[in-house]
Amino acid sequence: MEVVLTRKKTQAYPAEIYRKIDDFRLFDDTFMSKVFDGQKDETALLLQIILADPGIKVISVHSQVEIKNLQGRSVRLDIKAKNSKGTIFAVEVQRADSGAIPKRAREISSLIDANSLKTGQNFSKLPETYVIFITEHDVLGDGIPIYHIERTIQESGKLFGDMEHIVYVNGEIQDDTDLGMLMHDFHCTQAKDMHYPLLANRVKYFKETQRGRNTMCAIVEQYAKDEVMEANRQAIIKGFRGGLTKEMAKTMYPRMRKSVIDRLYIEAKEPTRGGRSTKR
Repeated sequence: MEVVLTRKKTQAYPAEIYRKIDDFRLFDDTFMSKVFDGQKDETALLLQIILADPGIKVISVHSQVEIKNLQGRSVRLDIKAKNSKGTIFAVEVQRADSGAIPKRAREISSLIDANSLKTGQNFSKLPETYVIFITEHDVLGDGIPIYHIERTIQESGKLFGDMEHIVYVNGEIQDDTDLGMLMHDFHCTQAKDMHYPLLANRVKYFKETQRGRNTMCAIVEQYAKDEVMEANRQAIIKGFRGGLTKEMAKTMYPRMRKSVIDRLYIEAKEPTRGGRSTKR
């Protein structure tokens, strides 16, 4: 197998991992999350362009943030950011239309709210929130660059004023506006083709420097392992519900810890208990 670059002197990543990194765009959530993770200026630029507000200042930003739901399904966000006023921005990139349906926006928004107040806090303390989908395709189908969704009073047409905002950015439109150029950059595989230097420099680091590429290689490799583990997990749960015994599962999956198989058995027999986080 062809190998390029090295992790250590005695280890190497397979070439297909490097080819995958070469093909990454900001529309790939694994790559996009790493590009923006912890980067206040880059995230502020993203939000300033999308929300047409040059005054946005980001004080914290994290990627792949899990928002827990102890009673059911949790979610994992590509980016969660906050400004000095306490406004929360949840940003999701979606290549698949099915990952950006309106009810997913509703789910994300509701879980942010549910995790924003401490016991006994007044509802007036709920922060302003933005759930932003950046979609590769025109999910909402009206052919416009950006969609702003707000609750309104139908009889009067006035805004309800609950400070909850949902925004869909249409990645298909790459015109010469600030937003269009941003969407162009989201489609680029090479930093040299991008309009915004701040974003291009981050893309260049992860694609064109050995340290950055090796960082991405480790993430891609772990992601692949996690996908295999999740597939095995789902197969075991399905097997338990179909009559598979724990002893048979331990024989079929010898590398899986006994404690994990025991937990999956309980989950299979009590499917209403909690829920694993999911991004899609």
